[in-house]
Amino acid sequence: MEETVEDPPTSAVLLDHCHFSQVIFNSVEKFYVPGGDITCYYTLTQHFIPRRKDWIGIFRVGWKTTREYYTFMWVTLPVDLNSKSPKQQEVQFKAYYLPKDDEYYQFCYVDQDGVVRGASIPFQFCPENEEDILVVTTQGEVEEIEQHNEELCRENKQLKDSCVSLQKQNADMQARLQKKQEELETLKSINKKLEQTMKEQKDCWETELLQLKEQNQKMSSENEKMGVRVDQLQAQLSTQEKEIEKLVQGVQDKAEQLEDLKKENGQLFLSLTEQREHRKELERTVEEMKQKETTAAKKEQELTDQNFDLSKRLSENKIIYNVLQKEKERMEEENGLLKMENSTLLSYMGLNYDSLPYQAPASNQGGARPNPGLVYGNPYSGIQESPAPSLICLIEL
Repeated sequence: MEETVEDPPTSAVLLDHCHFSQVIFNSVEKFYVPGGDITCYYTLTQHFIPRRKDWIGIFRVGWKTTREYYTFMWVTLPVDLNSKSPKQQEVQFKAYYLPKDDEYYQFCYVDQDGVVRGASIPFQFCPENEEDILVVTTQGEVEEIEQHNEELCRENKQLKDSCVSLQKQNADMQARLQKKQEELETLKSINKKLEQTMKEQKDCWETELLQLKEQNQKMSSENEKMGVRVDQLQAQLSTQEKEIEKLVQGVQDKAEQLEDLKKENGQLFLSLTEQREHRKELERTVEEMKQKETTAAKKEQELTDQNFDLSKRLSENKIIYNVLQKEKERMEEENGLLKMENSTLLSYMGLNYDSLPYQAPASNQGGARPNPGLVYGNPYSGIQESPAPSLICLIEL
């Protein structure tokens, strides 16, 4: 048996699950002379796509699984894999690795999944002398081989007939698969744009949140009520951030669902090569894909509605911010009016607002209470001076 660096991929798949019509072997001789190299010619049908780990093995007639190969050679991939016309290929087996007995063998094309895609007619390794062949082959074996050849011919004809039907079905499914792939690409593009929009909106909201925090720190020193409202607004923005995270998670889930749909499409493509009895199962699979597509469209509509709700909430937050800004300006105007009234009162009393010191009242050594509203003392000692501290307190307010 041939010694190679890497064993070929095989499987325990039985003959009933193989597809012999996808690779056709050409110019197979009934007898090959021992001691010489042999060339195997084969044709790849237009709907079969070869892969790097495909191989051609020599099997003894009567084999059950692909693990029973005698020797093998790796196939060479065609130059143009995208060509839809049949591809003529060949591979050469060296004489050193070929069988030395006179049993019946056949070529089998095995893909990298270990599934047989084509098989040749049986042949022997015998000398050219017909008498030698008659000596080693009995009449019963010849009749058995001829009967087996007739069965293979009938099976080959049936497989060719089914191949034509499968090729037509495959073409239809290829068109539908192409359409589905285009729809998937469109959904991916929409999801990418949606993620970019979400990211931009999140950055914008984070910037606005920082600005609102700075304004909240300034306004909290002036009015406690305004600080409470800003805290409420901050809580609302935090809730919106959580909603955005949920939306991003939903988009990721949707992307995973799209990948699942793509895998299911790949499985559908592989199942196109099966026999007619799988047709109903394929139709049910396509129906399930349509339902999943409808569900994906509904989820996309839900994301659009949620995006609209977030935009609406952002507009409401901007309105609240404008109202708070107007309240701040009104309070600053009222504070300016109060300062003007205090300045007028102090001018009326003969005091200067800028030179007015603010000191907390304290007891002196003699127990007398000084007047904080007069710089040089009160010349009218007999007049009641109790209103002056009230004015000072009003000015400070």
